[in-house]
Amino acid sequence: MTASEHPAALAARELVTALVAHGVADVVLAPGSRSAPLAYALAAAEEAGWLRVHVRIDERVVGFVALGIARERPAAVVTTSGTAVANLHPAVLEAHHSRLPLIVLSADRPHELRGVGANQTTDQPGIFGTAVRSAVEIPAFDGEPRGIPSAVTRAVAAATGVRGGPPGPVQLNVGFRDPLVPAAPWQPGEVPFRRPMLIPTTVAPSQIPLDGAKRTVVIAGDGAGSDAVTLANAARWPLLAEPTSGARRGATAIPGYRTVLEQEGGAVRRAVVFGRPTLSRQVSALLARTDIEIVVVDPGPDWVDVAGTAFTVATSVRLEGEQSHSSWLQGWRSAGLAVQRAALAADHLDAPQVLHAVLAADQPHTVVLGSSLTIRHADLAAHAGDRYTRARVVANRGLAGIDGTLSTATGLALATEAPVRAVVGDLTFLHDVGGLAHGVHELEPDLQVFVLNDAGGGIFAGLEHGRPEHAGVYPRFFGTAQEVDVAALAAGFGAAYRRVSTTAELTQVLSAPVQGRSVVEISLV
Repeated sequence: MTASEHPAALAARELVTALVAHGVADVVLAPGSRSAPLAYALAAAEEAGWLRVHVRIDERVVGFVALGIARERPAAVVTTSGTAVANLHPAVLEAHHSRLPLIVLSADRPHELRGVGANQTTDQPGIFGTAVRSAVEIPAFDGEPRGIPSAVTRAVAAATGVRGGPPGPVQLNVGFRDPLVPAAPWQPGEVPFRRPMLIPTTVAPSQIPLDGAKRTVVIAGDGAGSDAVTLANAARWPLLAEPTSGARRGATAIPGYRTVLEQEGGAVRRAVVFGRPTLSRQVSALLARTDIEIVVVDPGPDWVDVAGTAFTVATSVRLEGEQSHSSWLQGWRSAGLAVQRAALAADHLDAPQVLHAVLAADQPHTVVLGSSLTIRHADLAAHAGDRYTRARVVANRGLAGIDGTLSTATGLALATEAPVRAVVGDLTFLHDVGGLAHGVHELEPDLQVFVLNDAGGGIFAGLEHGRPEHAGVYPRFFGTAQEVDVAALAAGFGAAYRRVSTTAELTQVLSAPVQGRSVVEISLV
């Protein structure tokens, strides 16, 4: 041990060095006292060009900013002890279900202070339960730190899934003893070499043949990717692609497919599922049928089969034999275009028209969608095929919560160093309005937030709760309209504001560059 340096500072430096050695380039930190050794180490590492640190004051925001970065590459998040750690739980759950490499560094007091009434001390190891791929406790050292590089190596391997299993969150619970301030500044030197190299495990793919003549639809849920497009294009099968599937630009993609399923679904004899479809009851009903063949394509051990009806689960598929008749695809396409036209028929600017415009092919920016009614408007009204945006479209569909959406979009803007547009409802906006907060020493993200203000939880109006017989209960217990001045909120957080009420005004906003933080409000009531 360095004679003059404290154990807490040495442990923190080893942690940061090991993370950087495994390619972690971004750390999001919420200030705290017990995590101070990590703060000092991270500040020195950033000064040396090892990584970037993003500081936010709310641990809920911190978790989702890191989640947004984790959609690009592994990201770490640092908190102090106590409730700070618990505030990360929603982001950890989303990372778990979305398979995102989120590394939690939760600072802790020495283990002997648990259960004796010590301040800001609780049982942090394992606090996230089964939501993490790995939970490791690194004790508070009295002398030379031991075993930290190995613990970090295994944590990063578990987070990235490189050695088997799906990616996801991990927790390194790190104890620190006083003194928490280093005795001397750290000079990190050159960026550490990556070691050990983590070589991915290989598994022979379980590829199965599919008869091309069978009347089939390809379901592309969240994160489905290009494999769904490749299969649907080759077979000329209708592709029912959610906005965040990464497959909606496929040549056989069907707009408005939820309604078309109600019309044409009876003729379907097989559904091939990629990704995680969660948006519509129509798709769920199709996948619950026992009279058709359900094929799930997923390389991981936790494939999607909600109804338990899957006939086959495979890592990949290949096409065999003749293709289905062209009229099968054409009927779906014609019906889908008719549904889309009806969805866009309003004589005033409404939510479907906004999503249709934001997700058009000529819009270049990454788009983050609110996970409630907003993404469903996009699913119904946005283009499918080559008129859909080429940009990345994401939403927190792991658990489909409305929390953390602005913070997730901020993380993506920071990770990509490019503009991001977020489209959310008013309640989603209010739920994470703190995500607009911006420290004076922090990088300014280029983030434009569209607020579809329908005065409350509009998604419930389309469910059974919105029926006339529930009118006495609905407004207060489900609609939950709020009296909020969005313009004042934006100004309070230092974000530019504009109110849009016409298609021409929306076109003008979409044509202008996204610079800094701004809020665009569209009243739907």
